[in-house]
Amino acid sequence: MSHGVAIGEVRHMGTAVLEPPAKQIPAGEAEREQARARRAVEAVAADLTARGNLAGGEAQGVLEAQAMMAQDPELIADVERRIAVGSTAERAVYDAFASYRALLAGAGEYLAGRVADLDDVRNRIVARLLGVPMPGVPDSDEPYILIARDLAPADTALLDPTLVLGFVTEEGGPTSHSAILARALGVPAIVALPGAGELGEGTEIAIDGSSGEVFVDPSAEKRAALEADAAARRAALSAASGPGATSDGHTVPLLANIGGPGDVAAAVEAGAEGVGLFRTEFLFLDDGTRAPSEEKQTAAYRQVLEAFPQGRVVVRVLDAGADKPLDFLTPADEPNPALGVRGLRSLLDHPDVLRTQLTALARAAEGLPVHLEVMAPMVADRADARAFADACRAAGLHAKFGAMVEIPSAALRARSVLQEVEFLSLGTNDLAQYTFAADRQVGAVSRLQDPWQPALLDLVALAAEAGRAEGKSCGVCGEAASDPLLACVLTGLGVTSLSMGAASIPYVRAALAKYTLAQCERAAAAARATESADEARAAARAVLSGE
Repeated sequence: MSHGVAIGEVRHMGTAVLEPPAKQIPAGEAEREQARARRAVEAVAADLTARGNLAGGEAQGVLEAQAMMAQDPELIADVERRIAVGSTAERAVYDAFASYRALLAGAGEYLAGRVADLDDVRNRIVARLLGVPMPGVPDSDEPYILIARDLAPADTALLDPTLVLGFVTEEGGPTSHSAILARALGVPAIVALPGAGELGEGTEIAIDGSSGEVFVDPSAEKRAALEADAAARRAALSAASGPGATSDGHTVPLLANIGGPGDVAAAVEAGAEGVGLFRTEFLFLDDGTRAPSEEKQTAAYRQVLEAFPQGRVVVRVLDAGADKPLDFLTPADEPNPALGVRGLRSLLDHPDVLRTQLTALARAAEGLPVHLEVMAPMVADRADARAFADACRAAGLHAKFGAMVEIPSAALRARSVLQEVEFLSLGTNDLAQYTFAADRQVGAVSRLQDPWQPALLDLVALAAEAGRAEGKSCGVCGEAASDPLLACVLTGLGVTSLSMGAASIPYVRAALAKYTLAQCERAAAAARATESADEARAAARAVLSGE
């Protein structure tokens, strides 16, 4: 979901490219067709990269990964082989991608989640070869609500919020690329709504991104009620300012998740008290064949650190693997990369890459008053935490060392992990994925990715209690923190800071300011006492609304 209310007419996403005809070409035309295919691939890759550069932030890394997918050498070789035996360029691309698609779909849920991105790349290349319009966002002079089966990152990243009032998708999940980028844009959105595609073109609907409700042909009374509710929310947002805190003064620092220097301005404007998750992958995805130099890393890190004098900046070292493979770092032949050598595991296998990054961070922080904290992704146990802390000390890094809690074992043994590091940060997206064996990109299991699942709240409570017992901080930097109601529950569970996309900070600040810490604690207890995500959400809302 993405907060807010939108009322407007339905426009459907452009249809996917039709399957090209399977006609044969003379042998003498093969070389020309292969050249056409190569030009189309390069043009699409360049377009995706350019879109990423324009969008920045979350979108840039996603789109650059898609560009790399388009240029995959094995795929291109397969296309050229098919052309050599008589296929047209467009048919060869279609068939080669279909073959690769089948491999991904059968390679486990995590890789199956990349199928939608692969389809989008295929459609763009085929459309270029056929000389037809790219599938994508419809042309319209009037604002509208976009309906789609799912939204490719290339489309979501460059949505014009002055025209696209909001969007609804049939697939995806609360932590899918579509949902994350919608929150970054500040566009009301509802994802994974079955039957959304059946809404007729031009039908007037109202969507409430906070509740996940869609109203078809809303009456004048319903429109007025929704608009009044939206106005009340906006008033609450403008009334709340300053540091995050409950109504009785319990402080909960509100931090921003960023993907690079391009995200800093929005974080500062939203009143972020620092950065709770600085994803450093953007630097490494620029050139997937080698790690960036120490000098390049130092310059990029310093840009972010300088933006938050006296503030807290939490940097996550490179989290490569799974859906962010890097040729020079991650194995290419793992049957299930999500459960393989990713995150800290990759870095410990390549200590020179970790050492260079930590040294660059140390240099970037020299002479600055910023409170630098550095954390490792995919920490499984105390041994992982110790190895990371030792690497930080060896690099001469003067900062707090921390561990991300994304694996259930780290939550269950959080006190043990805290013997080696100074803070914990809960990555609720991956923690849910590994707790429920539910890929965050697969709509069919999205109910298990719901951060309101009581089992996930139990793990959060365990980690927060460990932090309290050890006198150390335990924050949340997953997308769960961007839900204002859930932010109150997380506070009640004992979480010490909340980090989210910049656009969500005002909503969370306003929600916390309405309730006391005791109310948040009662809401958290009520949510944990239930048996499902829907029940947990309803129980917390009932406590906080006084019902």
